[in-house]
Amino acid sequence: MPTGSPHWRKSPPELVDRFGMILERFPELEQRKMFGYPAAFVAAGHMVTGLHGQDWIVRLGDEEQAALRQAGGTDFEPMPGRPMKGFLSLPRDTVDDDEAVAGWIALAQAHAATLPPKKPGKKTARDA
Repeated sequence: MPTGSPHWRKSPPELVDRFGMILERFPELEQRKMFGYPAAFVAAGHMVTGLHGQDWIVRLGDEEQAALRQAGGTDFEPMPGRPMKGFLSLPRDTVDDDEAVAGWIALAQAHAATLPPKKPGKKTARDA
């Protein structure tokens, strides 16, 4: 779906600004776009956290996923019926709390650091 569709709205500017401010605490994460939204990645190429519309998402291990679900986190589905495995949306009250968000990002970063490096994608004519 294109970013202008009803399900893929731009993130509010104030949320994008907060994302950048909170990510300053994590200088080892690489910030770049995913689905056209701000995101952060470990050096091995795995996404740690990002925005999608009004949602702030994190990638967590099984135990942390269970804890976040208990706190009100929900599975992240960029398209209805197509959840991204291991990614959850933070609850709204958590998104409003910089310290809480930073705590979940730290857990997500620790999880991503345990994953094997991503293999480079295939080159396409567009990449040449």
